[in-house]
Amino acid sequence: MFTGIVQGVAHVDAIEAREGLHTLHLKFPEGFDDDLAIGASVSCDGVCLTVTERPAPGIASFDVMAQTLKLTTLGGLWVGSGLNVERAAREGVEIGGHPLSGHVDVSARIAEIRKPDNNHVIRFALPAPWMRYVFAKGYIGVNGCSLTVAEAQRERDGSGWFEVWLIPETLRMTTFGDKAVGDAVHLEIERSTQVVVDTVRDALDEKLGPLLPVLEAIARERGIELTQVTLPKS
Repeated sequence: MFTGIVQGVAHVDAIEAREGLHTLHLKFPEGFDDDLAIGASVSCDGVCLTVTERPAPGIASFDVMAQTLKLTTLGGLWVGSGLNVERAAREGVEIGGHPLSGHVDVSARIAEIRKPDNNHVIRFALPAPWMRYVFAKGYIGVNGCSLTVAEAQRERDGSGWFEVWLIPETLRMTTFGDKAVGDAVHLEIERSTQVVVDTVRDALDEKLGPLLPVLEAIARERGIELTQVTLPKS
């Protein structure tokens, strides 16, 4: 488990690209890899990876399999690329963010960046149906960083956008200051929110599902466009 408090930025030192498997050699900031052992877990841009080798002090190797390459942006890294990194949480440590598993749910794209005085605002465009789990003032994991959603707008199909406001310290400790419009990021949905939303949706489906055809017929007779009570399941 991770806390979503990024501990620094690692940089790709080398990449071994083989069919269906990439080995990433990451160079960590000073002190990050103290006592980091083979088999340990590290969140790399929100993706939980396992240390497979320690070729030199300050450097660790990670194998990234085909499924992870397909679902994340890790296959598009190059030598010098920066990643947010966090070591696995230890028992008794303060959780300054919110619990993250390091299992990416979906990728989003940066739709807009604004820079008011001493602030940095990023708007992310999220595909359907994932926006149903994002609420203003709630938490979300973005490239392994626990962030609070400032504003959110949801469309009927479950797509939409949300914004986060970043303070200078967050920009200093992460790669967000280097991001541009169009860049992809990894998202991990806050799990308890997802459980509540899915439970409510399933209950509504069970109770109201058989009535939907009748409600839609009545709405058509009156020229009303009826938004279905539940969205299509993904």
